[in-house]
Amino acid sequence: MIYVGTCGFCEKQDKYFKDFSTVEIQQTFYKILQESTLKKWREKAPEGFVFSIKAFQGVTHPSNSPTWRRSNVKPSKNVGLLRPTNEVLHYWKITLKEAKILNAKFILIQLPRSFKESEESFSNAERFFSLIDRGEFEIAVELRGWSEGGIKKFVREFDVIDVVDPIVRVPLHGGEINYYRLHGRYENGKIIYSHRYSDEELLKARERVFSFHVEESYVYFNNSNMCEDAQRFKQLVLR
Repeated sequence: MIYVGTCGFCEKQDKYFKDFSTVEIQQTFYKILQESTLKKWREKAPEGFVFSIKAFQGVTHPSNSPTWRRSNVKPSKNVGLLRPTNEVLHYWKITLKEAKILNAKFILIQLPRSFKESEESFSNAERFFSLIDRGEFEIAVELRGWSEGGIKKFVREFDVIDVVDPIVRVPLHGGEINYYRLHGRYENGKIIYSHRYSDEELLKARERVFSFHVEESYVYFNNSNMCEDAQRFKQLVLR
């Protein structure tokens, strides 16, 4: 099975639920949402629709991250980077509660480049994963700027899904579920979110997703043209 969607609702929800089979909720990263909002989304979604939620930035991003400007929470100096602080563990519990309300399948932990490949990061992650409740959720982790060896060690040691762009590299975790995020074009270490995927690029992504064959694959587009590109990719997968 290959599920295709976007990072956030790229169109009105009623239409989105007809067009796509999954969504990655972005709002849970920036803000703590009301239970009523999450319940409403779950009730509106058709049977079999798959939700993924992005862990709140208090778990992953330090207080100097510009992403906090969009938050409804004022961060302390002890947030982010999987540090096993009371604040980080508190925000994980909030994320876990939101995932339960939404009946999500995945929790995505997107780590910033400031989460360096280092002994300190591994130590923080080891303590973090030993302390948290995972619930019944699949945990997917996106690491940025890490070596292949470092990523492989991380995802296998902590039993998480390695989130990748299928055009860029191969997933390095084990298991029967793959999780893909396509942000756009990579240029000099930066992501060009305004990139529109060519037919050739989408065909290459399709080929890679099929070649990395597992039981389930989830493909989320996160570029400016995500709605159209996800629809085009979905048609390629179905043919």
